[in-house]
Amino acid sequence: MQIFQVIEAALTKPPIPHEPYKQSLKAWAMYCLRDRGFKVVYAQNADFAIEPKGGDKIYFKVTNNADDVDNSCAWIVWDSAAKTASLIPPSS
Repeated sequence: MQIFQVIEAALTKPPIPHEPYKQSLKAWAMYCLRDRGFKVVYAQNADFAIEPKGGDKIYFKVTNNADDVDNSCAWIVWDSAAKTASLIPPSS
């Protein structure tokens, strides 16, 4: 689970702030992860995936609404009131 701590740090201390009027949450999250050295790739049933070295792909979806979260993959949730992003790791 250490990789999720690194991902969460990339989102809670981002290289650039998320500005919804300038970029989508998905584009911002992908930029933050690439900035930390993650290989971000296309995912058919998610918004994107990362490929850790020597590991399986980790699939992500992004949302502005915490009610959208399910157990299908990892989630990045944007809280527009607090202006913070949080990571919800996959449950399995």
